[in-house]
Amino acid sequence: MNYLLLLIKARKITLLIISVICAGISANAQYKENSEIGFIGGVSYYLGDLNTTHFSQSSLAGGLTLRKNIDRRFSYKANALILPVNYDERKSEDTIAVDRGLHFRSPIYELSGQIEFNFLPYETGNPLYTWTPFVYTGVSIFNYNPQAENKNGEWVDLQPLGTEGQGTTTYPERKPYSLIQFAIPIGGGLKIAINESFNIILEYGIRKTFSDYIDDVSTDFVGGPQYPLEMSEDAIEMSDPLMTHTKGQERGNPNKKDWYSFAGLTLSFKINNNSKGCDY
Repeated sequence: MNYLLLLIKARKITLLIISVICAGISANAQYKENSEIGFIGGVSYYLGDLNTTHFSQSSLAGGLTLRKNIDRRFSYKANALILPVNYDERKSEDTIAVDRGLHFRSPIYELSGQIEFNFLPYETGNPLYTWTPFVYTGVSIFNYNPQAENKNGEWVDLQPLGTEGQGTTTYPERKPYSLIQFAIPIGGGLKIAINESFNIILEYGIRKTFSDYIDDVSTDFVGGPQYPLEMSEDAIEMSDPLMTHTKGQERGNPNKKDWYSFAGLTLSFKINNNSKGCDY
């Protein structure tokens, strides 16, 4: 009798395990890949030779995103963002920065492809999976154009000026830098499903670049009192606005590349909401 009871219990346990496994397989099989379009708003800022403080002198930023949800854990994403950055040492409380007196502004136009990983199962429209923290990385290509304001109140493009002697015979090794660069976006945030087709996504991300010229500052001062002959009046003024430095003094650190960051909110909408992931 005891042996028969053990067999019955073993059979029930086996059937329960099989049912749980089949339910899991069925749930995964029922997940439908879907896509989203999102509208992004937030703030952007830069870190480099002029600024080392997060969120200092931030600017309003925004863009569009397209997301392909492969399953409850992984998504692919494409972003198109406008991320203005700027910094003005004339507003700084650091006496060294005020003495250098440099400033710039630049729009950053970024296109990126990213992969996201959700720490928790997540599915828009499924009440079982309504929120998750996530992380992302990928690759970005961006265009920028640093400018500064001259003594006449005009904003001039800095790259053509060669403020650190680029393109002059005095510094033949210094070539004009490219205004198109690559970066690696790294970040994370929180996804919240509001209903069957609408998500709110909070995120913060930082971009590791391979350029030291987002701020047009990298190496050393090239004049004082004598500048390369090829440098224009604007170039000399933008190189050392206060005219307080001599040739060879440190202007920036070429061993540290610039970064830029974005923090914001995405309103994301499902665009192929023709079926539910599970019949719940």
